[in-house]
Amino acid sequence: MVSLPGAHVWSTPLRSRFRGLEVRSGVLVRGPAGWGEFSPFWDYSDHEARRWWAAAREAADDGFPPPVRDRVPVNVTVPAVGPERAAEIVRASGGCTTAKVKVAEAGQSAGEEAARLEAVRAALGPTGRVRIDANGAWDVETAVARLRLLDRAAGGLEYVEQPCARVEELAAVRRAVDVPVAADESIRRAEDPMAVVRAEAADVVVLKVQPLGGVRAALRVAEETGLPVVVSSALESSVGIAAGVALAAALPELPYACGLATVQLFERDVTDDPLLPVQGFLPVRRVAPSTDALAATRADGETQRRWYERVRAVAAGERP
Repeated sequence: MVSLPGAHVWSTPLRSRFRGLEVRSGVLVRGPAGWGEFSPFWDYSDHEARRWWAAAREAADDGFPPPVRDRVPVNVTVPAVGPERAAEIVRASGGCTTAKVKVAEAGQSAGEEAARLEAVRAALGPTGRVRIDANGAWDVETAVARLRLLDRAAGGLEYVEQPCARVEELAAVRRAVDVPVAADESIRRAEDPMAVVRAEAADVVVLKVQPLGGVRAALRVAEETGLPVVVSSALESSVGIAAGVALAAALPELPYACGLATVQLFERDVTDDPLLPVQGFLPVRRVAPSTDALAATRADGETQRRWYERVRAVAAGERP
């Protein structure tokens, strides 16, 4: 069992507002196999967060399965920013040739989304791949209309991630458009991830290590669904990203670039050697925090108190 006294609560501002967040924080825990991360978003219940704790325990106590590759391809993630900033992010991505672009931001118009995608396409060039993520914000009618517009603006979309919230809505969108559909929240927040498969609601599944309970649990979901997998981050530090890389490295097949290059969104990280893409790839390796980086990312007293209370509440429950 990981001991709480060795935990570190980290916090860092984001370079751009992302999913409504301006600051990201979490807890690092250390065990015999190395470091693990526990950083569920605050809208997750303690019951849901137990999977995140199981993932942290796996990383710290047990380590990861053997890899079948030594590096994984990754996409650059583009928040809901203006077109000029979007192009800058792509150009500074470390050689990524795939971009995931956030859409469905509250208060933004379809025209603003189209302009962002046009800028990303121009920065990537004609051979790059563009995917979008709506985080379940659209209804079916809006999704169908927006996808037709945004598919043109992007010069062809690789897929749309979670255009609607419910599985039956994903299935309806998939029947109505030619753009492939990827399921994210319908997998990681579902009591029954196989509902997506039974409803023929997705072409791709997006798997995230922490929400699914660890690398091994995510591998089981991948095997059960039988669909192509994209491994993505839950906006973690490099310690958490290393677990996502371990999952991607252990999959028998990896047909898509992974959404694991999100440390670029942080002002600071917990290590002096962060997991950042080189020529569009992340290396497969564990990450150990450094003394100076831990000091620079140490959360304030109130944030530490909230996280320690949450760890104690979640760790007191049973494993999922």
